Amino acid sequence: MRIILIASLSIFAASCHQKISQTFTSDSKTITVYTSAENTDLRLSKTEVARFRDMPQPLETQVCVFVDPGKTFQSFLGIGAALTDASAETFAKLSDTKQEDLLKAYFDKDIGIGYTLARTTIHSCDFSSGSYTYIAEGDTELKTFSIDHDKNYRIPFIKKAIAAAGGQLTMYVSPWSPPAFMKTNGDMLKGGKLKPEFAPVWAQYFVKFIRAYEKEGIPIWGLTIQNEPMATQRWESCIFTAEEERDFLKNNLGPTLQKNGLGDKKIIVWDHNRDLMNQRANTIFNDPEASKYAWGMGFHWYEPWSGGTAMFENVGLVHQAFPDKKLMFTEGCVESFDAGKYQYWANGERYGRSIIHDFNNGTVGWTDWNILLDETGGPNHVGNFCFAPIHADSKSDKLIFTPSYYYIGHFSKFIRPGAKRIISAPSRSQLLTTSFVNTDGKIVVVVMNQSDIKISYNLCIGTKAAEISILPHAIQTLII
Repeated sequence: MRIILIASLSIFAASCHQKISQTFTSDSKTITVYTSAENTDLRLSKTEVARFRDMPQPLETQVCVFVDPGKTFQSFLGIGAALTDASAETFAKLSDTKQEDLLKAYFDKDIGIGYTLARTTIHSCDFSSGSYTYIAEGDTELKTFSIDHDKNYRIPFIKKAIAAAGGQLTMYVSPWSPPAFMKTNGDMLKGGKLKPEFAPVWAQYFVKFIRAYEKEGIPIWGLTIQNEPMATQRWESCIFTAEEERDFLKNNLGPTLQKNGLGDKKIIVWDHNRDLMNQRANTIFNDPEASKYAWGMGFHWYEPWSGGTAMFENVGLVHQAFPDKKLMFTEGCVESFDAGKYQYWANGERYGRSIIHDFNNGTVGWTDWNILLDETGGPNHVGNFCFAPIHADSKSDKLIFTPSYYYIGHFSKFIRPGAKRIISAPSRSQLLTTSFVNTDGKIVVVVMNQSDIKISYNLCIGTKAAEISILPHAIQTLII
């Protein structure tokens, strides 16, 4: 019976693959192309509609992007950004009209780019106007716990974002540091570690936060254990070795969430750079008691010791080693703010390159850092200013859209939650590509041209192809 069943499944899979390939390579299918390109006015602009033709075997001299809808991989969770104190305070300074424009630009999938994912902080981070917690100093019983601080700016902003997203936004939360009295250095800033005797209290703090936010009508989907647990920063930070994070997860945080009826919340480990993610994954996921609480692993793109080369292959190695664990890009931004570089095109290309490689290596969701910042690249209480895809000039009530916004939009606007990644491969190194098939059957192919020349390429599915042109330093989304 088992041999017959396997044979039947193989025949069924082959049949499905043949039907999918025949459906998507039909001559009746059209390809709608949207383009953003440097040194042009093209910004998520509809630039052409193409059709397939017969092309049974491409030549080596022809540039191609090969797509196979019959091979599916991870499901797409969403793309979004962090709704920080800095973003909320900047948003509050805008006029009602500009606030509405911003919300539509990010969360409306028709007018804007359709964000469906969001992150926020558990009390303060560097992108807050000052350090704060939700309890009085020394309150080991959490009797003074209150999120009243967040009701001024952040909670109203998050509620408006949820409404703009159609009433649903996948929200996860992250702490930058426990309260000072719980740490070895007695300071929320400059690293230090969680004192072992406060591990149970700190785990309960997560429970208090989640319940308080959900009482405000903000559903919390998941959480990360510690933002950047191997970085001693001049702002809020706390060190957890891999063993310390593992033990806090299995002995405190995981059981505490379960005990308090919050076992459905997705726990994300690491939440730091790609460079050390394999060691962290091995330590936590190879421990059955810790691993059972972990939904997956989060990672950032700041890799200062990698010689400027993003270590995308490490994402794929974690995916290969632990295919049952999900991967989430939890933070990235362009550092060192300079208002003279608002339209610096390479900043957008950095986003495009990362998103393509991360999804091709098994990532399910991708989260930018601050969704909005002001004309200084802040506010930030330690002067750690950076770029956001949209900046607000609070003095002139103006929104400034940077190339990063459009690069992210080439993915978030068209690839929708529940989509499945499919094979997409270029025949030239100048091009990068990733592809998904949405739940409505539409194929979304993203192609990025990193070169200084215009390239004509063939979009190939099965024995059909369509000729497309992409400008230098451009990104395209093709909808089939």
